[in-house]
This record gives sequence, C-alpha cells and structure tokens, in this order.
Amino acid sequence: MAPATHRYTRLLLSTLLSLGFADALAAPPSDPPRAELHALIENVPQANARRYGATDSLGRSMDTAKLLQDPAGGYLAVYHTYINGIPRVSVASSTDLIQWTFRRELGTYASQPHMVALPTGAYVIAWEQEPNNHLAFRYYANRTDLFNGVAARGFDAPRTLSSCAEGTPNIYSVTLSPDIDHSVIDVGAHYYWNCDRDRQQRGRLTNFRSWTTSAQGLMDNALLHWGVGGNIGDRDAMAYKGFSYGLMEGQYTKNDFGSWRSFIYDYQTGNAEPLNMRTDAGSTAFANPSFTALTAPNGQRAIAVSLFLPGEGAKPGEAGQLIYYRTY
Repeated sequence: MAPATHRYTRLLLSTLLSLGFADALAAPPSDPPRAELHALIENVPQANARRYGATDSLGRSMDTAKLLQDPAGGYLAVYHTYINGIPRVSVASSTDLIQWTFRRELGTYASQPHMVALPTGAYVIAWEQEPNNHLAFRYYANRTDLFNGVAARGFDAPRTLSSCAEGTPNIYSVTLSPDIDHSVIDVGAHYYWNCDRDRQQRGRLTNFRSWTTSAQGLMDNALLHWGVGGNIGDRDAMAYKGFSYGLMEGQYTKNDFGSWRSFIYDYQTGNAEPLNMRTDAGSTAFANPSFTALTAPNGQRAIAVSLFLPGEGAKPGEAGQLIYYRTY
C-alpha cells in the first residue's frame, strides 16, 4: 500500500474514532432493545389506549398502580388510595386495561403495592406498611382468596438499612421449591438513607420467614450521574427481547414534587437514561413508574405502563394516575 494510502487510512480511522464509531462497534447488545422501549414508552399520545387520573369502579384513585396479566383471563391491578388521609391497598380487575372494577381492599395504612402471579394460581403482594414504615408481604393461595382478602401467609420485614423507613417494593421473582414455605422472593425497594433521602436496596425473603437485604449503590449511581439530588425511589423490572430492563424514579431536587422524572435502567450495563416523556397536554413530572409485558385486549404483544403524575408538574386534566399500553 502506498504511503499516501496509509495516511488516508489512518486519517479515516481517526475521524471515525472521533465520531464515536468505536463505541458503536463495542456497543452492548442490550442497546437496540432499550431504544425500542424508549419509543414504546415515551410518547403517550401514540398509545393504543390511555387514561389520565385513573380510578376504579368505586371512584377511588388508583395511585401507583401495578398492572399484570390475570392468568384467569383479563388483567389485575394493585394500587393505593388515600381515604380520609389513610392509604389503603386494593385490587381491581379489568378486561381492557382502562376500566377497572374494584374487587377488594387488602390493607390499611398500606401503600405502594406490587404483585406477581405464580404458576400455581397463587399471588404474592408486597407493599409499604405503617406504622414503623416497612415492607410487608402477603400470599394469596388463589384468585378467590385474593378477591376475598384472605391471605394464607404474611410477613412484615424488619428494617435493616434505615432506622426511619424502607418501602416502595417491587418483586423481581418468586422461586418455589416446591411451595411458598420453601421459596425465595427477590425484592427491590428503597431505604431512607441517613433518614434524609431514599436510596436503593435489594432483599431476599426466604421461606416467607427470613429476610436479608443490601444497599444497591450502583443503581443509585446510575441516576446520580444525571444530577438527581433528591430521592431515588420506586422501580420496576421486566424482560424484553432477552434482556432485563427497569423503570426508576428520580427526584432532581429534594422536596420538589415537580422535579420527579422517570428513567430506563439497563441491568446488563448498570446504566440509566432519562425518559423523554410526552403527554397530550405536556405534563412534566412523572413518578412511580411501572411496566409490564403482556397480551393486549386485541391479542397483540404490548407494554402496559403506569405512572403517577404529581400535581406540581401536571397539566390540566392529567394529574394523578396515568395508565396506558402500546402494542408492538
């Protein structure tokens, strides 16, 4: 190869490197599916169906709702509602993910619930319980017991990382070997670090009797990187195209509810990215994100998303719980 050609090749490589070409070549395989999730989640007006200020059939607000496919058909949601200043956890059912029928109140002085359905037909719910702000777990052996509020097992976790508060749980997985009394439940939550700001923890409930947990500083760092200075709280996780992703909330300024934003978290890389959320009217604050991969009412695959829009950042008609889904 002639010297001039060598010089041209080196110049071309140098230019490509300066443009980030090497980074693109080395990009982790979880990048493209994560970009797809951005597109599916961020543009609410493009959803197949959406509902702002979601309530159940009794007119109760469905705050911090977690949605899931009901193995018996249709969909379920767990959520909390403040009634006379007291948070109450309830369960509702739906055939279309938009209109919800109240089924049962499951807990008082309880909030921020998360639920999973087990292959046995049973359900496990975790929530934040008062007094002595802590995590509580309930096991319902079947759908009838769930709708009747009859829990076959209960466990209230001792606080281990904070003397003030531990809450906003999500359930990553439940492993039965072979039943709930011989099980491992993998749980995410927040703890009130130095009784000052929420930070991430991950715990394990073994045999519905033994609880251990640890701080998750790497998850915190993923949001601190973006200048989050307040709480790092609620999160959810799901698999998409063979990779694990999460939605997380971060508060840019402590005590400022208008500064809540949602982020997508990549469990493969340990990095997070802000979601560029767009609503019909242009709301700006988004908290308590959750998402679920499920089958939409029309039979297509879909992502169902639930977000709480604080009044401090909500445009007229959009405050409260937002529920929507997008097929793909």
